[in-house]
Amino acid sequence: MTESTSPHPEEAHRSNRSNWLRAGVLGVNDGLVSTSSIMLGLAAANADYKIILTTGIASLFAGAFSMAAGEYVSVASQKDAQRADIEIEKRALINDPEGELAELAGIYEARGLKPALAMQVAVELHKTDAVEAHARDELGITSHAKANPLQASTTSALAFAIGSSVPILAAIYANTLLGGDNILFIVIVSLVALAISGMVGAFIGGGSRLIAALRVFIGGGIAMAVTYLIGHLVGINL
Repeated sequence: MTESTSPHPEEAHRSNRSNWLRAGVLGVNDGLVSTSSIMLGLAAANADYKIILTTGIASLFAGAFSMAAGEYVSVASQKDAQRADIEIEKRALINDPEGELAELAGIYEARGLKPALAMQVAVELHKTDAVEAHARDELGITSHAKANPLQASTTSALAFAIGSSVPILAAIYANTLLGGDNILFIVIVSLVALAISGMVGAFIGGGSRLIAALRVFIGGGIAMAVTYLIGHLVGINL
């Protein structure tokens, strides 16, 4: 039998995927809910097929670019804050290395190590990469947790476009093959897609698939129903 050369095999921790997973799931769900709701609201206001489809496509592009811009600004701000905190640690290590060493040892002691061992670990880590040790154990910033604005914005835009395309394609299918707008078909397809999106997100993140599916299914259903009602009321009074 061949033994592993690694004393502790690497494990695929799901939390390491948090940035892109959050952006992806949010993007798909947002695209599904917002675009389908807008299309349903227009249908309730007795808009014709061309207007509904054109608005849905416009919603796809507007939402995708909006998500990308918003996510980029948000994550870039987070990255700037992380960079600033690391610079503070670098200056502190230069100005007060002994104080920073004691601070790091105190962190390990608070986690359960005996004072002597905590200091020994801190000393060894200061010899290798003091900045990384403080960033990881004092600030909670690791290579996996570092903000990536471009990745987050791209993921958000693509995910939103994918989500938005579902009700648009459903409307095209309904008009071409089923005849007419067939609003119920668009609603069913969008809600099923929402449930699947929630289950996929839960699978990747390690959560409960049923709870995630119900959460987005109910939330999306409420959003669609409210928008449809508003569209109907506006259509009556115009």
